[in-house]
Amino acid sequence: MSDDRPAVNDAAVAPRPRIPRGIVVLGLVSLFMDLSSEFVHALLPLYLATVLGASMLAIGLIEGAAEAIALVVKVFSGALSDAIGRRKPLLLAGYGLAALTKPVFALAPTLGWVVAARWVDRVGKGVRGAPRDALVADLTPPQARGAAYGLRQALDTVGALLGPIAAMVALALLAGDLRSAFWFAVVPAAIAVALLVVGIDEPRARPGPPGGTRLSWADARRLPRAFWVVTAVAALMAASRFSEAFLVLRAADAGLGVAQAPWVMVAMTLVYALVAWPAGGAQDRGRGGAMLGGGLGALLASHLALALADGAAAVLAGAALWGLHLGLTQGVLAAMVALTAPDDLRGSAFGVYNLASGAAMLAASAVAGAAWDAAGAPTAFALGAAFALAAMAALRVSRSTLARHASAGAPSDFTRRG
Repeated sequence: MSDDRPAVNDAAVAPRPRIPRGIVVLGLVSLFMDLSSEFVHALLPLYLATVLGASMLAIGLIEGAAEAIALVVKVFSGALSDAIGRRKPLLLAGYGLAALTKPVFALAPTLGWVVAARWVDRVGKGVRGAPRDALVADLTPPQARGAAYGLRQALDTVGALLGPIAAMVALALLAGDLRSAFWFAVVPAAIAVALLVVGIDEPRARPGPPGGTRLSWADARRLPRAFWVVTAVAALMAASRFSEAFLVLRAADAGLGVAQAPWVMVAMTLVYALVAWPAGGAQDRGRGGAMLGGGLGALLASHLALALADGAAAVLAGAALWGLHLGLTQGVLAAMVALTAPDDLRGSAFGVYNLASGAAMLAASAVAGAAWDAAGAPTAFALGAAFALAAMAALRVSRSTLARHASAGAPSDFTRRG
């Protein structure tokens, strides 16, 4: 007799792979280093402006250049990790370099020392960034990469949440002494390096790219069109938001005191941490389009709220929307890069992707700082809103290309209307 029972789709009922332990450890490493870095970042704009007398344009250039340096270095570190087939040595170098810079902020006698420490810290971020992002994909099955990137980003963002809180506690304990407060950032940075040393077992070395051990134009041509589309959309998003240092400065401009201004970073990172992991899981289920579209809508609303803000509540709301944008988009974009890049060029792909974002971030921060100096904070954030609208238009145009690479084995919502 024939069996009339409906066939079962094994792929549909099979559970998704579990996230490996190494991803959790990487997330904890990111948590402690981001706690340290965001502790510094929450206080540094105020220190530059109130103690060292830097202008808004100078702060924009310093912060934009710092992030751009990190993202340029990622190109070379990502390519190097592909060439040698190892990620962990570069992670150790990057996290170690960042940890070594933390005491300099407390000891620096002049603006030049502070700027140098900030930039060297970002070099460390650049050395570790692309190899770490590639290692997440190396450790995780394709069907769980969105969730893996989301979880790592969520833990990273918990550190970013704790950093400003710790900064405010330190200021309270030290009666507002910004210079002495920087010493508190040293301990979590050391913990991050220790966790990386003992907690990460990297897969065995992978073969390097064919044809040699250097990044070449031939390698770049092997990156598919879908990767370049993802990168272009990400760069437009980066141009739509400038350094988060401007959130802290906007809070002070709206009436929050020096000790309370870091609350905007708390609001931003709390939302970011809560949203990043679920958004990554949605990417695995083919909902990447909705995440990116919703994230750009949140960024547009954030810019408008910050442009029109007339008090602390409005600034905090704008910062929360900024965090919603980051949570909905950053893990999704990272998963898309991993899905569109060849396995042997994954580190290089993350480097190029971050270079494009870094160049856009540098330009946006410089423009925002100049606009603030010339016409005030509302003009700077209004310009950000205009760029967010342009990014929304670019995302809509790219839907057909991104639809084919939105997830691994899940139907994509890029092909749905609405």
